[in-house]
Amino acid sequence: MKILNIKSLAIATMMLVGMTSCEDFLNRPTKDNYTIDGFYQTDEQCFQAVNPIYNSPWYDFQRGFVKIGDVLAGNIYYGTDNGYQAFVLKSSDDDLRNASASLWSVNAYCNTLIENLELKSGPKVSTTTLNTVKGEALTWKAMTYFYLVRIWGAVPIIHNNSKLISDNQSNSIYKNKIEDVYTYIVKTLEEAIDLLPAENQPGRIDKYAAMGLLSKVYLTKSGYGQSGTRNQADLDKAAFYSNEVIQKSGRNLMPNYADIFRLANNISDESLIAWRWTVGAQWTSQNTLQSDLGLNGFSEFADTWGTWTGVTIDLHNLFGENATSKTRLYNDDRRQATMMMYGDHYDYFYTDKGGFTYDWVNGNITYGSATGSNCVKHIVGDNADHIAGSGKGMARMATGLATHILRLADVYLIYAEAKLGNSASTSDAGALAAFNAVRSRSIKNVTPKASLTFDDIFNERRKELSCEGDNWFDLVRLSYYNAEGAKDRIAAQERGSWNNIDAYFKGEAQASAVTLASWKVVRSNIQFTIPFPDTDLAANPRLSEEPVSFDFSSIGY
Repeated sequence: MKILNIKSLAIATMMLVGMTSCEDFLNRPTKDNYTIDGFYQTDEQCFQAVNPIYNSPWYDFQRGFVKIGDVLAGNIYYGTDNGYQAFVLKSSDDDLRNASASLWSVNAYCNTLIENLELKSGPKVSTTTLNTVKGEALTWKAMTYFYLVRIWGAVPIIHNNSKLISDNQSNSIYKNKIEDVYTYIVKTLEEAIDLLPAENQPGRIDKYAAMGLLSKVYLTKSGYGQSGTRNQADLDKAAFYSNEVIQKSGRNLMPNYADIFRLANNISDESLIAWRWTVGAQWTSQNTLQSDLGLNGFSEFADTWGTWTGVTIDLHNLFGENATSKTRLYNDDRRQATMMMYGDHYDYFYTDKGGFTYDWVNGNITYGSATGSNCVKHIVGDNADHIAGSGKGMARMATGLATHILRLADVYLIYAEAKLGNSASTSDAGALAAFNAVRSRSIKNVTPKASLTFDDIFNERRKELSCEGDNWFDLVRLSYYNAEGAKDRIAAQERGSWNNIDAYFKGEAQASAVTLASWKVVRSNIQFTIPFPDTDLAANPRLSEEPVSFDFSSIGY
């Protein structure tokens, strides 16, 4: 898909009226004889129109989400010759192309939906519904630009696809300055917050979800264009909005960390914003991450090929684990809920078979991770597990497991980091309460921290959010005001593998045969913006030119 051409608008239009019915709040318009002009006549139709933004247009971003968010971050191992792991990413990379196409499609969908709501909604549609649906679309639009600016830096701001096409500018639009993109995101979220209710239908975006996202945007932009320190006004805004969520949303952290990522808890207090996938007739409505990350043979659909995709030794080290040992520590619940290591037992996988043990000899599963571990997050298990969790079966390359994009724990840690700000440490009571709440959930009987440093918070974020497509953006945020410090962290990571670890666990070699094949990123390769896909550059040559200022008088908010 080309970045700014007419196909984005056409796809968005088809999605509004051409999708088959799915389930629950994700029901979509069924194929019928009506036209766009005859739609948007009831509250139900308006909610049906926004539902697809929670999954389908994001579908092609799933692999980029993992590779950018976690392979670049040093959490997931794809092999030392992988462009994401080695920071030698090419514009011809298919997952990069798909990520870009997906994000621009989401933006086109949101723009088309907002335009249709304003122009075509009927008299029977309530003001509350119009505001709510528009607020949801605006929040997703802001999320899209938040990804775009943190991945590619300066990008075009496309506020209205119809106008862009009518003006014949689809393939000749300039990039806008990074600071303008952040301003646009802030304005979009402020508009969304004004429109959204404090409490929406379960699983849908509400005012506090948008506030949580805005707090993350302010924390990120606080360092842009700075040197060594961050903008205090932005930090104060990040603290304000995150505290609004903590104090007023009525949400609480889930007691058990692993439960966040189970099908039965797709909708929970913890999940502020998520891709809410379904298994149905509409291809692209489903979660396919289990296929990429699950051990070969993990499901009965012959659709998993993630045996050789491991969790990095560097992430093991952060948790204090050693994959070459057959003894586990079990001192932090997040470790086992994030990565499978030798001896781990999961009662929520293979529920029809008494659970699953990661033992390198189990049944028809192929083991072979070069790091000695595999991913747990994004994994459902077999069909019986899917039925147990959701009441419905899975399908080949299709689960209904939600992908959490913004969690409550993230907002807690945003508050702690914003209160720390430019200080070397903080003993702020609110920051300590937020940080310790996240930490104590997973480390039982841990002594609460009495003061916090940046390293405390940065490492806690990595433990809490690893393998959730997020930690790379922590490094991008740091690079805005301390690029050398961000490079130091990446260059120090152990991104290598273990020689003979498979033979050792399978009883074919002695422990002494297991040796570290150390591998580190070449520091000079480290960049914090990713090349534009070649398809985008061919479609719009101006992406190679310098960015320009955005005309904010051209938008309605």
